[in-house]
Amino acid sequence: MRVFPWIVAGVGIGLGVTLLFLLNEPEAEYETGYDGVEGAARKTFGWGTKTRAKGTAESVVGAVKEGVGRIAGDDELAGEGSADRVEGNIKDAAGTVGHAVGQTIHDLNK
Repeated sequence: MRVFPWIVAGVGIGLGVTLLFLLNEPEAEYETGYDGVEGAARKTFGWGTKTRAKGTAESVVGAVKEGVGRIAGDDELAGEGSADRVEGNIKDAAGTVGHAVGQTIHDLNK
């Protein structure tokens, strides 16, 4: 199977580029002067970014596992990949909620 290493390399490069963009997301700038509340907003926003990156990575890995399992006829691997993909999507959604909470804390503190 000479194609498999190229698929893995392509997925790895795509994952690396995706993580690069997600982890270099600009930090929100706040101007209220309340460091405790603003610190909480920044931490929540940062947690959301990290969780989204982890979720996206896990979702991509799960999709690859699922595809390889289907191509190879391995139902167990395909099922495991599908479960990983769903778990990654849930983490991505939790990270999105973290972003929204951080922004809401900031907006309420204006």
